[in-house]
Amino acid sequence: MQEEKRIAVLSVIVEQRGAAEKINGYLSEFGEYVVGRMGIPYREKGVSVLSVVLDAPASAVNALTGKIGSLAGVSAK
Repeated sequence: MQEEKRIAVLSVIVEQRGAAEKINGYLSEFGEYVVGRMGIPYREKGVSVLSVVLDAPASAVNALTGKIGSLAGVSAK
């Protein structure tokens, strides 16, 4: 039985710019589920904010969130 897909929004705050390459790699790895993404540099605070819309099983959303959130200087929910 296949897990039901749901629409989810993954929010990511990046404080370490060097993490961008790994974040992009993880998003590519889960690319079949990515509907769209938006990244906004917030220069005054020295961070970048990303919103990623997913249409994915909960297990995939949780896996991607965990991988991105485990990066140093990055938080994901």
